[in-house]
Amino acid sequence: MARIYTIVNQKGGVGKTTTAINLGAYLAYYGQRVLLVDLDPQANATSCLGVEKREVRGGTYESLLDGNSPRDFILHNPRLKLSLLPSSPSLAGAEVELVNELARETRLQKALETVRERYDYILVDCPPSLGLLTLNGLVAAREGLIIPVQCEYLALEGLGQLLQTIERVRDAVFPELEIRGVLLTMFDKRTNLANDVVNEVRRYFPGKVFESLIPRSIRLAEAPSYGVPISAYAPESSGALAYKALAREVLAGDGVGSPTVG
Repeated sequence: MARIYTIVNQKGGVGKTTTAINLGAYLAYYGQRVLLVDLDPQANATSCLGVEKREVRGGTYESLLDGNSPRDFILHNPRLKLSLLPSSPSLAGAEVELVNELARETRLQKALETVRERYDYILVDCPPSLGLLTLNGLVAAREGLIIPVQCEYLALEGLGQLLQTIERVRDAVFPELEIRGVLLTMFDKRTNLANDVVNEVRRYFPGKVFESLIPRSIRLAEAPSYGVPISAYAPESSGALAYKALAREVLAGDGVGSPTVG
């Protein structure tokens, strides 16, 4: 049965999609069966894996609103050994359409249960908001949340609101919801500020911060325009090595064992 991790932070531009794609790619590189779920109406994860979002015939929207099994819409990339449940512009209306639905916050959880046995890891890429789509992502996170935090001024701004939302989900729907780890992104070791943010976040989330630090990287920024993760675009770059280390850290923390390659 797949471990389900939701990648979430309502603040935009912190590396959620970059993390979802590249962590997923390296988990697949290490022999795991991985499904990436694009829960963002902007469909950036879909586009960044080379899928034209306007040509998507079905995906997250249909799985949430129409009750269809995700298996009908999952796309598999044999080169990357990575599967994708794509998003499309139609998902933009889901926030409104879900309002009057029964068990609206558990739609994604129930959909993923129908394919969970097919994968080792399911990674859910959330939109930069705390609406019903993100709520579905939180409830679906059986093994916890991965929270990217950028190493910049006011990095913790807004996290209080996210933590309050997590507490509400625990109280109302999912008492076992946990933070799997906080991931520090856009790290620039040359600046005192970045190091100060690292120390501050580690104080704020004791024992919950990944050791792997994701650097600022031109290669990480370029890879999406080629429709591939960093592992296929620039595998020797600093960003690639950082996400490779993160995948090993996740696998070790999950007790999966030592990777057999790389």
